[in-house]
Amino acid sequence: MAQVTKRILEVALETEMAEHLGCEAHGPKGRNGRSSRNGRRSKTVLTGVGLVEVAVPRDRDGSFEPVIVKKCLRRLDSVDEIVLSLTAKGLTTGEISAHFAEIYGASVGKDQVPRITDAVSAEMVERQNRPLDRVYPVVFVDAIMVKIRDGKVTNRPVYVAIGVTTNGDRDILGLWAGKDSQAGQGAKFWQQVLTEIKNRGVEDVLMLVCDGLKGLPVSISTVWPNTFVQTLVVHLLSNSFRYAPRQHWAKLAKDLKPVYTASTEAAAPERLEEFDEAWGHRCPAIIKLWRSAWAEFVPFLQFDIEIR
Repeated sequence: MAQVTKRILEVALETEMAEHLGCEAHGPKGRNGRSSRNGRRSKTVLTGVGLVEVAVPRDRDGSFEPVIVKKCLRRLDSVDEIVLSLTAKGLTTGEISAHFAEIYGASVGKDQVPRITDAVSAEMVERQNRPLDRVYPVVFVDAIMVKIRDGKVTNRPVYVAIGVTTNGDRDILGLWAGKDSQAGQGAKFWQQVLTEIKNRGVEDVLMLVCDGLKGLPVSISTVWPNTFVQTLVVHLLSNSFRYAPRQHWAKLAKDLKPVYTASTEAAAPERLEEFDEAWGHRCPAIIKLWRSAWAEFVPFLQFDIEIR
């Protein structure tokens, strides 16, 4: 995301400079010949995704005052929502523009925000549809709630797919914005997302890690028949806490740990039986939860500790 953030900021800055001079890059001199471009200077800013080095354009008479990356400003707290809204498919131009308007406010002309939005959005369309690797050893899919602005602020889900490459790097394969304030999407939606990823060149995924959404394993096997489906352990743990009083959560987490850290796949059922003996009479729903998710929970236990 650091590279995406860098590109978004630089395109926005170049558009600001074009508005300031009254001409695009490599065009004639600026408005009334008062100034012109004079290269770029490097600036490092702290964002929600870490430190990002940005190339800030300069003009000859020093009259350019950037807005999205202000002079002397080293921390950008407001750019994260823009990055997510631009990267996620499914948001309207108006919704994206609303995030830019929040930053620019009255600092720029009324028509400048749509132009900046269009310039940056065009840059991101290519990234959203870029070709992907043929094989990913692991792909994680999940959803996060994000504040989206369009007249008012609403919480909307953004669905994310992150792939681990054969070199061990993490790559955001895509983000998709949900509609309105819906809490979640079904397996059919995820099948469409996975099919889109496959159509972008992904021939195989060795393991796909996801929550326990009903029907999702079938959707995954439809797209990649030989893919292991692995349930996120953190989801199993958080769902387990729903069936126990808060004062028991620490003890519950401690007693569940031997189950998901079992030395082998064969040892895991024994650890679950031990947990059942200690908690089954008090929290039978937790035992039922783990047994129902067992087929999607155990695949990673067949691997070495380092791979886990």
